[in-house]
Amino acid sequence: MKAYDGMYIGGAWRPAAGPDVIEVVDPADEQVFATVPAGTVEDVDAAVRAARAALPAWAATPPAERAARLSALRDVLVARQAEIAETVTAELGSPPKLSQTVHAGVPIAVAGSYAELAATYAFEERTGNSTVLHEPVGVVGAITPWNYPLHQIVAKAAPALAAGCTVVVKPAEDTPLVARLFAEAVHEAGVPAGVFNLVTGLGPVAGQALAEHPGVDLVSFTGSTAVGRRIGAVASGMVKKVALELGGKSANVILPSADLARAVNVGVANVMSNSGQTCSAWTRMLVHRDRYDEAVELAAAAAAKYGDRIGPLVNARQRDRVRGYIEKGVAEGARLVAGGPESPHERGYHVSPTVFADVTEEMTIAQEEIFGPVLSILRYEDEEDALRIANGTVYGLAGAVWAGDEAEAVAFARRMETGQVDINGGRFNPLAPFGGYKQSGVGRELGVHGLTEYLQTKSLQF
Repeated sequence: MKAYDGMYIGGAWRPAAGPDVIEVVDPADEQVFATVPAGTVEDVDAAVRAARAALPAWAATPPAERAARLSALRDVLVARQAEIAETVTAELGSPPKLSQTVHAGVPIAVAGSYAELAATYAFEERTGNSTVLHEPVGVVGAITPWNYPLHQIVAKAAPALAAGCTVVVKPAEDTPLVARLFAEAVHEAGVPAGVFNLVTGLGPVAGQALAEHPGVDLVSFTGSTAVGRRIGAVASGMVKKVALELGGKSANVILPSADLARAVNVGVANVMSNSGQTCSAWTRMLVHRDRYDEAVELAAAAAAKYGDRIGPLVNARQRDRVRGYIEKGVAEGARLVAGGPESPHERGYHVSPTVFADVTEEMTIAQEEIFGPVLSILRYEDEEDALRIANGTVYGLAGAVWAGDEAEAVAFARRMETGQVDINGGRFNPLAPFGGYKQSGVGRELGVHGLTEYLQTKSLQF
């Protein structure tokens, strides 16, 4: 077991203020394999002070130089991609291929996109007799989740740095090691001291201290809606900006004209990816009543192929939570057609790929975010009924529509109350804005819209 020391504050690894540590557990074998310091209020304060001290010089750094540092950061991430993937597999339980292509590969693309944006974005513009300046908002407190541990750090830190902000990151306690790798990469890329800082710790201690710190100008949080509400309340009391990427219960709407087999197979793959630990997963499949039974058979067969292809859930608490939802689905009358609450393995925090049929919209498994490899299939009567069901949750993060005619799918997608919709299996775009409607959050990440979250405007009249 390796014991990691220190917090990355002010451009160096400094001893933690307290003696407590966080144990890092391999979800595949349930064994502790590393420890990191459990940050205190004092650690957070030191990190914020370092970020504030570095802010004036970094904000005044020409965008081209900020772009150069981000480009160098991307190059370091490329060079360390294999190490990043191995680390994510160890602490998250992600299968190696997924770790390499998604958990390591996507952050590289996102970092590269912000290197380009920093060099090309119009930080000044003219409108009438005014010059409008787009200036950094200040010190950013970024609180990131465990499900995509490096991507979520890069999706916050890269645009913040491109904007001229300085950053303090508090990563999830389950996946702190890849965050430490990122801090090393920042250092290697030549980002000035204090511009990026890292404090590992528990949410109720370090996370809360970061959200409440008067030296933080913007809090960017990804996680549960419940925690997001608390952070929003704290921030509003201090008149801070927030960016909140929260829960989801996304609908995968298969219209009657769609290629049913493709829509179902891609939909099941979407839910099972990352062991279902994806806030934007299409966990509700909506199928017309005339094609419902066929869709259920296809989904059950597809899910059965994932038994040995998905990894464990991140921890025992998450495993037990997902099992509880599966048991509740059965108790409320949904029909299990694949999987169930039993673990498919003797060791590790595994849950079987699970598919429910005969799900009705008022059931718990159709309304609440499960965050595991669990798909609910609902039937609808006509297009208006499908739209009502799709929009019938408190969430609005993502979704999908399938139809034989693309225009038909687009017309339906325009009426969905959600932040992002994939049409007939549209590919992920790291430049497209990502974020939610309703209780799925406030603000956007990725692309130019992600950059503007970290900017404020000033107008000069002549």
